[in-house]
Amino acid sequence: MILVTGATGNIGRNVVTRLLDQGRHVRALTLETSQEAALPEGVEVVSGDMGDPQTLATALRDVRRVFLFPVFEVFDQVLSACVAARVDQVVLLSSAVVTFPEPGWLGREQARLETAVRESGLGWAFVRPTYLMANDLNWAPPLAASGVAAGAYGDAALAPVDERDVAAVAAHLLTHGLTGCTFEVTGPQALTQIERVGIIGEVTGRPARFEETPASQAASELRQWVPEPAVEQLLGILRSARERPHRVLDTVRTLTGERPHTYAQWVEHHRTHFLTPA
Repeated sequence: MILVTGATGNIGRNVVTRLLDQGRHVRALTLETSQEAALPEGVEVVSGDMGDPQTLATALRDVRRVFLFPVFEVFDQVLSACVAARVDQVVLLSSAVVTFPEPGWLGREQARLETAVRESGLGWAFVRPTYLMANDLNWAPPLAASGVAAGAYGDAALAPVDERDVAAVAAHLLTHGLTGCTFEVTGPQALTQIERVGIIGEVTGRPARFEETPASQAASELRQWVPEPAVEQLLGILRSARERPHRVLDTVRTLTGERPHTYAQWVEHHRTHFLTPA
């Protein structure tokens, strides 16, 4: 039995699907009810709070491997429950930001979690994605409504990765029981924000352009969906990526044998989001 936490998130849902497709027994831990979660047939759903000891005990019963989504506030409790359940392997969703020269608040937090998992005595593996393409879904409402996505540092070139590819790497680690290893995951292209918005327009057949805004305005927008300590860090990442485009790694193909999804393929997968006003 493999437990997937954060099972209804962008990555967790895809991990569940990959594992089921490979014939694995999967249990999903989510705050939502089984009906609300709308997970594929064949997955066992445990509904409840990750910080609740009884929920954790139920979710971890007979589990040997765990995909661990990092909820900072309850992480220590969840990891302790994994130790008590004597699971064989924890695959932690971390972040490439831990490798940055200036990891900032987010990098320090993720590094703390990695250290805790390493020192737990459990078998471990870390998946460190770069910027997720799924973050660009924040552009969907304004693009659908007006054809304009606004932000700072439009010429910053990141190497965004499709959530399906991050899930493919995590599922590979879980099914093969690989431990003591770390994998940084990027997409196949380094693309500026301007270029990504242009691709959205090409794929959807709708007008789409990037509008440069002051960093202060972008910070206000970021505060709606990221913790305050991470706001300046994310803007700093964009600033530095103007001069130094993010590197592209071949992790997905090397590890899984599959080609990573391009940004255009990701947009096609989420086409309806970009065509439907909120």
